[in-house]
Amino acid sequence: MNNRNSDLRPAAGTKASPRELKQERAGHTRRQLLHAAARAFAEKGFPAVTLQDIADRAEVTKGAVYFHFMNKEAVAVAVTEEFYTQLPSVADEVMARQLPPLDAIAEFLLSTAVFLRDNPVAQAGARLQIERNLVNADMPTPFSGFTQLITELLTRAQDEGAWKSTADAATIARVVVAAFFGSQHISWIEHNREDLTDRVQEILDIVLPCSA
Repeated sequence: MNNRNSDLRPAAGTKASPRELKQERAGHTRRQLLHAAARAFAEKGFPAVTLQDIADRAEVTKGAVYFHFMNKEAVAVAVTEEFYTQLPSVADEVMARQLPPLDAIAEFLLSTAVFLRDNPVAQAGARLQIERNLVNADMPTPFSGFTQLITELLTRAQDEGAWKSTADAATIARVVVAAFFGSQHISWIEHNREDLTDRVQEILDIVLPCSA
């Protein structure tokens, strides 16, 4: 079978062009900057971070930061967008298991809790959403895809007779998402998210015990 992308790749043994090498280096530097910025924002918060902080953590010059980002606000937006780029992979891994809808919700929330506990990009994204009024830029809409997935799973559970509630699925989904991200914030402040999975399990036990 012919690979439709084969003409886009250099033949075996062919050296990359100077332009390709430059683009590769630029991409590597941008990833370094995003991860360095994520660690800085997660630890210090948007107001306290400077572009020099980010450059120092990434071990590049401040000029390299300006090459990729116009200002600190642009870095914050990029880090938050990276958070929302990575978050669906958590859902994809859970959905690939083809669990019953309520089990899928539980696994999704618990897996996301681990993601937030262990991943600096996730920690920065969550914190920057809290501090979004301090960022003079258009930030991504918070957790819209997250809420939509839980709504769809709750609707499936209702349709299959596995879950009953006096409230509609969209309302319950909004409550679950608000409780989840509120709990991660409190867990972060009090225990550096070490007890986050326990707090999420409490949410699940209270909000979704009502199976048919």
